[in-house]
Amino acid sequence: MTAESSTGERGGIPGPGPGGSSRVKRPFIVQVAALRKAPGTTRHELRQGVIDGMAAVSVTVPAGAVVVADLALASYPGGITVAGTVSAPWHGECRRCGGPVAGQVAATVRERFAPSGGADGDEDAYPLASDEVDLEPLARDAVLLELPLAPLCSDGCRGLCPQCGINRNVAACDCVPGGDPRWSALDALREP
Repeated sequence: MTAESSTGERGGIPGPGPGGSSRVKRPFIVQVAALRKAPGTTRHELRQGVIDGMAAVSVTVPAGAVVVADLALASYPGGITVAGTVSAPWHGECRRCGGPVAGQVAATVRERFAPSGGADGDEDAYPLASDEVDLEPLARDAVLLELPLAPLCSDGCRGLCPQCGINRNVAACDCVPGGDPRWSALDALREP
């Protein structure tokens, strides 16, 4: 059994830190000890990395896609505020024709990080533990909230024919639009 120091070294060989992963694998962890010692100071952070498993309805951030967080961290008595943008690519299917569609989402964020269980009891803040902030939950939330729920391949997408199923953007069909059965009782009132 080898002893592990607080720096994550095992027997003199750099290894995983206390969270079980090395700093290289956790690009969204930011050390804020120096920032917290001087309330009112600000520091710019540009972090990027992969956050897997982000999807909403028919839209997903591709596996292995890089999420970029361009943020300003500012200290205040008791915590850290984070403001800036989080961006990521996405792809999905058009809500009208079912064809592929892709884009880039950019979310503006302004959040607080505070010690959990503190005297202030800031329940809306992300946790601030042992002078470090984990920006990954913030980046994940920001991207998921900005993903389009019903994307279109183009504003003029004509969709699929409800009768024969042909993609109207690719070819035309001879189908005659049917009447809405909910209005069939009113059709009897029409004059010939």
